[in-house]
Amino acid sequence: MEINLSNRIMFFCFLLIATMATRGVGLRFDNKSGEFKIVQVADMHYADGQSTRCLNVPLDQQATCSDLNTTDFLYRVIRAENPELVVFTGDNIYGKDTTDPVKSMNMAFDPVVALKLPWAAVLGNHDQESSLSREDVMRHITAMPYTLSRLNPDDGSEIDSYGNYNIEISGPEGSPLVNKSVLNLYFLDSGDYSTVQSINGYSWIKLSQQKVYKSAPHEQKENAPGLVYFHIPVPEYASFDSNSTKFIGVKHEPISNASINSGFFTTMVEAGDVKAVFTGHDHLNDFCGELTGIQLCYAGGFGYHAYGKAGWPRRARVVSAFLEKTADGQWGGVKSIKSWKRLDDQYLFHNRFSSPLELVVKFTITGTSTSIELKRHAAIYTRRIEFVTISDRQ
Repeated sequence: MEINLSNRIMFFCFLLIATMATRGVGLRFDNKSGEFKIVQVADMHYADGQSTRCLNVPLDQQATCSDLNTTDFLYRVIRAENPELVVFTGDNIYGKDTTDPVKSMNMAFDPVVALKLPWAAVLGNHDQESSLSREDVMRHITAMPYTLSRLNPDDGSEIDSYGNYNIEISGPEGSPLVNKSVLNLYFLDSGDYSTVQSINGYSWIKLSQQKVYKSAPHEQKENAPGLVYFHIPVPEYASFDSNSTKFIGVKHEPISNASINSGFFTTMVEAGDVKAVFTGHDHLNDFCGELTGIQLCYAGGFGYHAYGKAGWPRRARVVSAFLEKTADGQWGGVKSIKSWKRLDDQYLFHNRFSSPLELVVKFTITGTSTSIELKRHAAIYTRRIEFVTISDRQ
């Protein structure tokens, strides 16, 4: 059957729109709320799905708990928060336990693909421990639907490792900032293990990667704050303990950083735009601590096949940036950035398809800096805990 010209035009327009959606073109702040929200998922450790058992869960859950609990948790967190972007910060799959790494990745990222959500990912130290190289793992991720992930910048420069890129978040439609980046997200590959014979332990962010970060847009420092995502924490995370004054959350295990300091934290301080760093790797840490004006945050372990602590719920970190209103009623630059955690406990939806929430009740626990927000609908509760103000421009 012959296709007329108008139908052909409509068909090619559809392909263009689908391609743009797949690559997440046009991420921007919401025009009504002036908000942009990110859910961070760290350390899923996905393997073979239903046949892969959970680690460190209560005895009454051990017989039935599997990778599918991780999948269900991801659906419910997305349902609760309705983010504009989901970020996976490494150890997305646990290579040693995967029969087919491609199938494992497809299952791990299936919720964001099924929901057609923009998402981005970096690698951890376990993603490549199967039949695929580190480069091949990242190449598969960059080819998946709705991902913004990139292998590396396309400028031809030689860069250590794979998955170093940045994403610019534009202002709302109809605002003066519609074609301007007002929030910059930086993604870096912190590597797996040291390849230098005289240096043991984990890898680190190399100088070639820091050049990528430095070459990203920093010219709008006042209006375009930066957030940085990678897997293995920098040594400066060890600056905090539970008695630190600029610290919220828990530290249940030592900081597993590289044995050398490559200077990346100093690079971020000198650039001046970074407000927070978000990592994974140490599943039993979920704190944020401020150092030299930068919040260093853990997400806490998300996946059920990852090591954890029985009775200590798996969790995700949420970050939300809010724009200010100018004197003429237009949206301006970023006014504040806040973060909190979502726990897979009795307060989160028990069903990924739960109805929208209605009544909102807010309160603060006396004598602590922990804030809790409860929302109720049909006797189902959801909770946000331990709010952190990352940036607040008065």
